[in-house]
Amino acid sequence: MEKLRFEFIVQKSIEDPKTNVICITSITDVNKQTFLIPEQFQPAKLHDTVIKTQTFLKVKTTLQKRNDRRQVWITLTPEICSTYIDEDGNMQFKGYLLEESTQEMQKRASTSGISEEALTRILENFTEKKKDTSKSDNIKKLTEKIVLEKFNNKTSNVSQWMAIFESECTRVGIEGDTKKIEALRLFLEDSCLDWYSSRLIKHTVNSEWSTWKENFCETYADKGWSPVRYAMLFKYRQGSLLEYALKKEKLLLEINKSMDNTTLIDLIATGLPNFISDKIDRNSLKETKDLFNNIRGLEHIVNKKNLGRKVVGLESKIKEKDGSNKPCRICEKENKGNRYHPESLCWFKNKNNDKQKRDQIKTVNNSELETELNEINPKN
Repeated sequence: MEKLRFEFIVQKSIEDPKTNVICITSITDVNKQTFLIPEQFQPAKLHDTVIKTQTFLKVKTTLQKRNDRRQVWITLTPEICSTYIDEDGNMQFKGYLLEESTQEMQKRASTSGISEEALTRILENFTEKKKDTSKSDNIKKLTEKIVLEKFNNKTSNVSQWMAIFESECTRVGIEGDTKKIEALRLFLEDSCLDWYSSRLIKHTVNSEWSTWKENFCETYADKGWSPVRYAMLFKYRQGSLLEYALKKEKLLLEINKSMDNTTLIDLIATGLPNFISDKIDRNSLKETKDLFNNIRGLEHIVNKKNLGRKVVGLESKIKEKDGSNKPCRICEKENKGNRYHPESLCWFKNKNNDKQKRDQIKTVNNSELETELNEINPKN
């Protein structure tokens, strides 16, 4: 069924600017050709065949204030057809040929030489470029979702760190060589940033990711035994037992991520004091979390031992303060200051005794020599 689309707008009246009137400003056919109505023919009261329709009554109810606008389709009855279309098919009104909208003509001219398939392809390419730009702008936001410690010279296993980095990039949606190279910079610290800057000059950010990855792993690969030795021999010294166990587990996993639970548990337990590890049932441990639970239950033993040491030290200080542990008198005589130790073990006492013995021996020897000389016959 043929129909025309009329555009209705509430405008001020030409006769009285304070009065609002409904006007018809344009007519569009089914071929999307739009024809403009001159200003003097725009008031709706001039369009008798249109205002008699039920559609116009709806428009009149809808448009309430100035500048309200609606575009509605109206069925092309014989009366409306003769009013707006002449015998040759030209759009007219009251003998005045309507002018086609220039804007609509330019739209058709701009797209007339482009097929629908080509236009679709252009729009798809534009959408992909827009997505790439959006990803580039959000690269920092994506890296914030990556769960990984930054790499520095203290990281022991570069290959394992790189494997985790690549898997995290895949998880958060960082794909493509350029994006990975850009993200790598945000996870480097200290002198590693200098390495990145030099590689950027040599390879540029548009190079292949495999080249960057290979160079990175070769540069920071630790081929010595120091990290392995440190992780294996790491033992509990003081403080929290659980903190020791967690750190030892981290060190061991850094040198060998695929280490089985039994070996991991054994290495952590052997670093504990014997009186602690002997209280843990080895057969009941299936995973490291079981060992950690047992260790937490034994924290009070270490805390009690440390408290005992503090009490002994405190008691010795109290004895010094109340005078029960008096300073050595020998050291006072020798002007060596106040020293708190038994006089029987005083170094200066032993030294003085040795000196007295030497003097006594010297005196005795001189007397014996004089006696022997007097007994000797002078004639001989």
